[in-house]
Amino acid sequence: MAHDPNTLPDDLPAPADDGAADHLPGTVMPALSLPSTQGGAQRLDRVPGGAARLVLYAYPRTGVPGQDNPPGWDAIPGARGCTPESCGFRDHAADLAALGAAVAGVSTQDTAYQAEAATRLGLPFPLLADEALELTRALRLPTFEASGMTLLKRLTLVLRAGPDGGGAVVEHVFYPVFPPDTHAEQVLAWLREQSGA
Repeated sequence: MAHDPNTLPDDLPAPADDGAADHLPGTVMPALSLPSTQGGAQRLDRVPGGAARLVLYAYPRTGVPGQDNPPGWDAIPGARGCTPESCGFRDHAADLAALGAAVAGVSTQDTAYQAEAATRLGLPFPLLADEALELTRALRLPTFEASGMTLLKRLTLVLRAGPDGGGAVVEHVFYPVFPPDTHAEQVLAWLREQSGA
């Protein structure tokens, strides 16, 4: 049976909080730009114009229908579910925007690989490529290894503009993220709570 990245197994193992993201709240984002599936590069120390926040969700890697995942992928806690997570953010993009939040995804895959997923899934927001691990190393983001690849553990950073127009600051961190298919709803609920909506 061909691999279907859109569905999640019933027995998906949940990741544990290993403390690897505890240092991130309050961090000022580095002045880095990453290649974007929407062309050019996106700065990460600035919240996009017209938005009050940037929801930056990090994910290991999106799968391609009919292509096998790395061996043992479903047994790695937090690995499976990148496509359903991205679809969740797609489906709630307008709701998030109504609360002043722009969205972007980031992985260590290259832009060409990400572009296939962005087009196939109809994502209205960019996927950013940290192929050289610049952001990963600068923020000391949690990672794991699979089939010789360094992949990001699933987490979401909510960024706000810094004081006096300075670099964006990590306001909130979701880590670990589980289940991935309903994570966008968790982010939406948190944003509503902040806005009193």
